[in-house]
Amino acid sequence: MDNLVVLDHPVIKHKLTILRDVNTGTNEFRKLIREITVMLAYEATKDLTVEKTKVKTPLVETEGYKLSGKKLGIVPILRAGLGMVDGVLEVFPAARVGHIGMYRDEKTLKPVDYYCKLPKDTSERDMLVLDPMLATGGSACDAISKLKEIGCGSIRLLNIIAAPEGIEKVNKEHPDVKIYVSQLDEKLNEDGYILPGLGDAGDRLFGTK
Repeated sequence: MDNLVVLDHPVIKHKLTILRDVNTGTNEFRKLIREITVMLAYEATKDLTVEKTKVKTPLVETEGYKLSGKKLGIVPILRAGLGMVDGVLEVFPAARVGHIGMYRDEKTLKPVDYYCKLPKDTSERDMLVLDPMLATGGSACDAISKLKEIGCGSIRLLNIIAAPEGIEKVNKEHPDVKIYVSQLDEKLNEDGYILPGLGDAGDRLFGTK
């Protein structure tokens, strides 16, 4: 798929293995999510525009570059997406952060909206939608639709792990949105969880299970 980028990096593979481990504790899990997100953020923004500028080193004045064009915005899908925010802010500390709250109905497996708060100038920014797990794709598609409804035309989706079913759904409903993942897993099980996956990312991030 033209809109899918899977990061193939030995460091990510190493960190993902620890992340999956059932014995990895909450503190280490949070740290790994942040570290992998930093790498995703670099990959997802490598086409940002720059303009030339002058900079004075301790020895001479030379030519440098600074980011130009649209500013960035971050939209984590609550609650698990919160675990990825610090990783993006580490790369882009001036980015504005909105929030979209959704939970998955355990019977229908469909997303249920309960909160939405976005920067006033969201439509003028390049928006990064964050969610560690892209399973059925329902929450991601709904979040992307909300951004498009307010006029946002530049949207990218960042996930730690994705299932083929989720990729297919986002690609079908939002073919203009590029998806960046660190790992594409095998499939969903009958309960809608990614296999082999890493369990419930929200519970493991916040120690609620």
